Amino acid sequence: MTLEELLALPPTVNVTTAARVLGIGVHKAYNLIKEGSFPVQTLTLGSTVRVPTAALWRVLGVTPPRNDHS
Repeated sequence: MTLEELLALPPTVNVTTAARVLGIGVHKAYNLIKEGSFPVQTLTLGSTVRVPTAALWRVLGVTPPRNDHS
């Protein structure tokens, strides 16, 4: 995934996308979530798990560009 693609992600992503961002497999990602050792916070909404994009940016050391409208 390019930096441009990473910065264009929506506010939350599914586990498949988060795994791709982190360079790991989906099964590994779900196992880490189940163990409580996934490297970023997750949001469990019923049976759906979402990953905040900002948390992915932080763990990767990515700072989104500022949108200064001055």
